[in-house]
Amino acid sequence: MSEIRYVRGDATSPQAKGVKVIAHVCNDLGGWGKGFVLAVSRRWDEPERAYREWHRNRAKNDFELGAVQFVQVEPYVHVANMIGQRGTKRGSKGVPIRYDALATCLDRLGARAVELKASVHMPRIGCGLAGGRWSEVEPLIERHLIARDLAVTVYDTD
Repeated sequence: MSEIRYVRGDATSPQAKGVKVIAHVCNDLGGWGKGFVLAVSRRWDEPERAYREWHRNRAKNDFELGAVQFVQVEPYVHVANMIGQRGTKRGSKGVPIRYDALATCLDRLGARAVELKASVHMPRIGCGLAGGRWSEVEPLIERHLIARDLAVTVYDTD
């Protein structure tokens, strides 16, 4: 079984050959404008456009916690918009990350990555604006991605 590889760098510029999926956490409000999504939008227009359209038409689709939208942005690169956080603010209900929803997202991501024969690339998902703890997120990645023998790279910026 493989293990998570940690590197310094930019997750929007994956360090691997073959098909790659870049995964990140989105909120369930349709908001896109802070955190890692800014790096995604600087590189490609499609993920933001697709996410906003997905949210706009949510009454007719699966836009909800735990859902994942896959957007192909280059011939060998896909972006996974994973709805793993409730809202955007910390408050009486705690931080926005919802670990159960993230687990569902990662399970769906794992299935798709296996289908695509892809490696998975991400920042420390759910641990920035969503307020999660890596000690909670890392085991979910191991359970839903590493257990499927997927190559996973986590990028830390300088």
